[in-house]
Amino acid sequence: MARTAKHVNRRIFLRGLGGACVAAPFLSSLGARGVKAQATPAPRRLIVMFTHYGCITTRFWPTKSHGALSADELQPTTLRVLAPYLDKLLIPRGMRSMNEWTQDMSQGQGNDPQLQACASYFTCQPVTPNSNNPFSYDESTKYNATPVGPSLDHVIAQQLSPSGTPFLMRVGNTTDVPSTAISYSASRTLYQGLGTVESAFGALTGLFQGGAAMSPDSYAAARGQSVLDLVKDDLETLERNDMSQADKNKLEAWKALLNQTGQAVSAAECDQDLATALALTQSNLSAVDGGMLGADVLTAMVTDSLDGADIYSNLAVLAAACNANPVIVLKYPAKYVFKGLGMTEDSESLSQRVEAEVASSNCYPNAVADILTIDEYHAQKFAHLVAALDGMAEGDGTLLDGSATVWFQGMSDGAAQNLNNIPVVQAGSCGGYFKTGWAVNVEDGSADLTNGNSESECTGTGDGQVINGLAQGTGTDKKFANAPINKYFYTLMNALGVKADDTGFPTVGGTAEVTRFGMYDSTTDFIGGGTVPPQIHDPGEYDALKAGS
Repeated sequence: MARTAKHVNRRIFLRGLGGACVAAPFLSSLGARGVKAQATPAPRRLIVMFTHYGCITTRFWPTKSHGALSADELQPTTLRVLAPYLDKLLIPRGMRSMNEWTQDMSQGQGNDPQLQACASYFTCQPVTPNSNNPFSYDESTKYNATPVGPSLDHVIAQQLSPSGTPFLMRVGNTTDVPSTAISYSASRTLYQGLGTVESAFGALTGLFQGGAAMSPDSYAAARGQSVLDLVKDDLETLERNDMSQADKNKLEAWKALLNQTGQAVSAAECDQDLATALALTQSNLSAVDGGMLGADVLTAMVTDSLDGADIYSNLAVLAAACNANPVIVLKYPAKYVFKGLGMTEDSESLSQRVEAEVASSNCYPNAVADILTIDEYHAQKFAHLVAALDGMAEGDGTLLDGSATVWFQGMSDGAAQNLNNIPVVQAGSCGGYFKTGWAVNVEDGSADLTNGNSESECTGTGDGQVINGLAQGTGTDKKFANAPINKYFYTLMNALGVKADDTGFPTVGGTAEVTRFGMYDSTTDFIGGGTVPPQIHDPGEYDALKAGS
């Protein structure tokens, strides 16, 4: 590459000196007092990486579930590739996501374990139409039910994104259906986002066509803010100072000029050179979208060091660097055959360890080893994303520091298909809002929370099986790690600056902090599919995740 992302000067992301600094030289009664403008804080973002089917939880986390972590504690785990970024990691532990499928319907709806886990994950809403028969194969309920409310990415984007929608990429360009989709713009409205890297790149290159680049102020102006809006805080600071009437007149005239110039803001270095530094060339994009890569686009090498999945991640980095959208989602495919990793079975089947979800099914030999290989691959992809974001300066930190970059997994253990003890890893403090370098057990603060039982191998057939996914012989006992994931979502929304109405639910035009989201925060309330009145039992953030706690 012509230059590495590590050496790209990203000071372009600061708005720089605000309007007060522009105005102050013309105000003689203030100039001698050294009135200075405050630099605008770097933008905050949510960058999501989502993978299906959970992991081998016994190997995934460090043993310590609460407390400051050392690099040595990551070495025996799947997360060891993240050790270089330990001081920027946050590992929330003890959380449960919503609407778990169980054969006796003791935890959620009776539709389908994959559908419920995906559709309710970021919506915290039940799905409809509902089924009270966990073993029904009716297509409308098992495969085509959808949630009754929007997902987290859209709720945030409606307030903060220029288009009102997230920048969502389907890594590998597989089309989502209700049983695998995670993003919903409204009740029952599945959002596909972008699948090909060329379409995603095309959506971004509009920011710097003709060699011009987009600055954070340009981004804000694209959302309909005037230049006067952008420097409003600085002007208000000036106006609170004592000044002569002549200077007051000058200031009013300057404000009027800003209104007349509308959205004419300075350009910045978000251009083709940056895209090239991130290997986002036309030949590489074309290769990922078909061409030389063949069927396993995720693992096929595009350059000497980047595979197909990395190219999607680099697009996410470009979107963050250009401040194109504060909500960026990398959604990895469901039911994927990782041929490049030596797999012959798809990821869903391997996660279940058996050929079908019935007790008489045959076990897949060495399934745990194959799942571990996939887990480590996903960890490497997340590490690449983290490294690329951390390699670009922004203000006094990096793109990573201004973001909450989070790896979410659709379930905990793929055989048990349990949603308690859900694996989540965050990198970046989102502008100092979150503490980092820690594992935080949000359930009870204990440092010895179980890592589950998912390393159990399946052997034999029928009654001779060692494990049975229906009976949840793997996974984590449902007595543990049940703190609602909703509260983590509230914390993320507040870190980004999302606002709520006086009930605490995120609302466009709101002024309060977010304390509630979704229909339910207890998976047992999902039983029956919305027959229980909407209720949030435990409103408010996870304060233990916040800096200074």
